[in-house]
Amino acid sequence: MQAAVTLSEALQRNAKHEATLSNTSCHCWRTAGNDPRFFASLRMTSGTMATMNWDALSAISQLVGSLAVVLSVLYLAVQVHQSTRVAKLAMQDAAATALRDVTKPLMENAELERIWRVGLEDISALSIEERARFFHAVYQFLKAFETIHFHYVYGMMDRDLWEGWHGLLRHYVVAPGMAHYWKLRPEVFSERFRNFVNSLQPPTDQRTVGTLFKEGRS
Repeated sequence: MQAAVTLSEALQRNAKHEATLSNTSCHCWRTAGNDPRFFASLRMTSGTMATMNWDALSAISQLVGSLAVVLSVLYLAVQVHQSTRVAKLAMQDAAATALRDVTKPLMENAELERIWRVGLEDISALSIEERARFFHAVYQFLKAFETIHFHYVYGMMDRDLWEGWHGLLRHYVVAPGMAHYWKLRPEVFSERFRNFVNSLQPPTDQRTVGTLFKEGRS
């Protein structure tokens, strides 16, 4: 019986304590509600959180924008590289076509081939009319090489490909007939190309279509 009374008293004391806490809490809220500083503090806290949210969103937006710019630059760089490569291949093909256009008639016309072959080594063996035709062919031949050299100087031709053209020109530009024409008409070519041709070292074993088969004929 005494234990039951003690338990009942404990429960009553606990209920009174909770009621006191509840009243105190309500009083605190009522007191804070009557204090303007309380609501000002709430507004400041809310404003600070809103500012922080907008700052975070702004930072994220700037980051996304920066990434977009970087990706755009990389994309443009790839496109420019591909376009440059395509243009380079087109230029190389155009240069080769220019020289083929000069040499193709020599393969198709036996008379033109004879004038070209003989004129390279002994222009005096040609008639006046044949010399004129030979000079026209030499002019077109060297103009094609001037174009090839121009493409190489401005980076529009691969070095390996250029070395082949360079080697061919070294053999032909020192052929007696072509060297004679070069002395007569250097001004019809650009200064850059003239300086390049004049700097070429003659090959130790000069070979052109005019000399290539001499041993076979002899």
